[in-house]
Amino acid sequence: MPPKKSGRALAREEGLERTDNRLPQNSWPLVTMINQKNYYTEYLKRDDQIMVLREQGEEALRQQAIQLEKQKRVDQMSLDPAAILSRDADVDGDGEKEDGDEDENEEEAVERRGAKVIVIHPGSQNLRLGFASDVVPKSMPFVIARRGETPEYLTEEQSPKRVKLDDDGDTPMGDADQSVVAPVEKPPEWDAAVVTMSKELKDRMRGNKRRMLPNSKDLVLSFNRKHTPERISVHNDINRAEWTDVSTDPQEFYVGMDALRIPDDSNPAYRSHWPIRYGGFNEKDQRYKSKRRLLEDIDCIITEGIKKELGLERKQLRDYRAVLVIPDLYEKNYVIEMVDMFMKEIRFAEVCIMQESVAASYGAGWSLGCIIDVGAQKTSICCVEEGVCVAESRINLKFGGYDITESLLRMLLVNDFPYKEANLMRRQHFLEFEDLKSRIITLNDSDVTLSTHEFFIRSPGTDTLKYSFRTYDEIFLAAMSFYRPTIVPHTHKFIGRRSVWDRSYDIYDNTPNDPMSTAQAAIYQSLSSSLANNTIESTATTLPSLTSTTEATSSTPARPIPSFPHLNPPPAETPRSSNMGSPGPETATPNPDGATPSQADTSAPQPEGLTPSQILLRMWSEYDRTVPIAPLDSAVIDSITHAAKGDDKKIRDFLRAIMIVGGGAEIASFTNVLQEMVMARDKCPKDAEVVVAVPPRDIGGKECVWKGASVFGKLSVTNDSWMKQKDYDMLGSRLLTVKTIWNF
Repeated sequence: MPPKKSGRALAREEGLERTDNRLPQNSWPLVTMINQKNYYTEYLKRDDQIMVLREQGEEALRQQAIQLEKQKRVDQMSLDPAAILSRDADVDGDGEKEDGDEDENEEEAVERRGAKVIVIHPGSQNLRLGFASDVVPKSMPFVIARRGETPEYLTEEQSPKRVKLDDDGDTPMGDADQSVVAPVEKPPEWDAAVVTMSKELKDRMRGNKRRMLPNSKDLVLSFNRKHTPERISVHNDINRAEWTDVSTDPQEFYVGMDALRIPDDSNPAYRSHWPIRYGGFNEKDQRYKSKRRLLEDIDCIITEGIKKELGLERKQLRDYRAVLVIPDLYEKNYVIEMVDMFMKEIRFAEVCIMQESVAASYGAGWSLGCIIDVGAQKTSICCVEEGVCVAESRINLKFGGYDITESLLRMLLVNDFPYKEANLMRRQHFLEFEDLKSRIITLNDSDVTLSTHEFFIRSPGTDTLKYSFRTYDEIFLAAMSFYRPTIVPHTHKFIGRRSVWDRSYDIYDNTPNDPMSTAQAAIYQSLSSSLANNTIESTATTLPSLTSTTEATSSTPARPIPSFPHLNPPPAETPRSSNMGSPGPETATPNPDGATPSQADTSAPQPEGLTPSQILLRMWSEYDRTVPIAPLDSAVIDSITHAAKGDDKKIRDFLRAIMIVGGGAEIASFTNVLQEMVMARDKCPKDAEVVVAVPPRDIGGKECVWKGASVFGKLSVTNDSWMKQKDYDMLGSRLLTVKTIWNF
């Protein structure tokens, strides 16, 4: 075998040997191989490589430089004889500074820290705002009235709903001047539920040795049927209303109480719009079929409220920071749109967001507890531990103080209330009955007696009509709607849902990524038959794996969605959803108690072999059709059970620290009744101590959430939560994942 020749010898024989130059064959650089035994990278492994965290460090260095400059000036002034003489003049004869001067300096520092922070808590019925340095917030109705539109009481169905007088349904339902007034419509379970509640009330009063009248019902009916109104001249009415004058110089719109004080039959006509309903955007209103219109109204109400209540013009808000309070169990689109409005439209200098239950714990000074926030149209329940929401305990019920007002009015009308034209869709009637509810509603059985009350109907330019009426147990049974929510209709609450805003989706796997807790999912399963049949038995172990969007307080990564072949639903259920998760038709509205899906969903067979993402889309479609309603005591027990995760000690700790906040719970003996109802539940440990309290230290339930957010806004250690204009312009809503104190 001949010896092997080298490459150079072969090139010489073939005539390819380079003999004249040393130039390379091409200009491409040669990349040497990486020594894989000894290499590493630091990419995104240090805080200074993340822009947001790096800017925080740079801001700290700038503040430190400013403090050093101030200290240098103080040192220079200390060497000046004139400065020494002026300083000695402020010292008393004993050589000590007066205590009053130190206190004034401390108060000025605190005021200076909170005077540039505006705390905003938007609700379904009221908006609370104010400086973080204020003691209590300013409150105003979250409503706007726009000119040139038909009043809502002429186009919307009456509240409470009336029975139609003819078979074809052609009778107008908004006209209060018709000679024959239609009777009030009662929900399907009304009669049986009211009879049961009345019997329970009698047993309760008998056990407490209260006096009961056997013919109280007949006495109430006979008095109300015979009563005629009394006329009171305007100058003799000490509580006459201050109407908004729209005849001389009508504005394009009015906000707050000015909007509700516009006469119903004003010329020009005005229509009231409520941009937020049931804790989210109002997609039912025909005006809000455009996202821009709804956001413009929210912007207008907030900026006009700041101008009227705080005395700040819109252009001045660039120098102020804002704290936005959001629901515990929120929709991501709602939070993103609100923050985007604050940063791009109103142009606050910095914005941070805070959850309601955490804010309530800050306001009350509680580090652990179960917070129940009863609002006008929603009730949220969440357990807080060490200043953080327990993600799996969050519950959001679409039921609140407005439902109590409607339930009270329905019971009064059933008992021949003298003013049968009462309609909560009228602005003046709404204000009068809200005031009436606050005066007569109670959960104290000692107040259940045959009582006479007064009610006033006021109109501009006419005499006031004074009605007298009697009540017996209506004032108690209406408040018990919190524990019997089926006596209030809920069909209308999700009309138009997902018609303007779709749910939020994950950009990678196109699955819904709105937060969902196991406690809330358990309520949905108890209400919807399709959810109960298509999921496995253990909700607590299934839902976190299925959704993969449940928020966690720790930094552990979300668990992947496993493949569950036993989750393939049987036929004859809801039709298959598309990958984009398009919302169902608006005609498929939920039933009064949200118990069963619509008929359209049960007609089509369900295909076999669905993927986990398709199952997830179908579950969320069912969530959007089901109104979450549950008795308040049952929801509290479920929230605590999911928060404790089987730890008996935690269950007892949460049961000893239940706090009620919100204006909807300002009812006499509300805490006592809730405590009794929770203790009577089977899931409650028999030997456990249940304590239901209200916010301490003379803080009202309405202002507790706002007060806690103001405390959070003044803390110097919360600078990591503030979103700045420059950061938001660069990252947009992605900044929320870095700036929130929970896993957004």
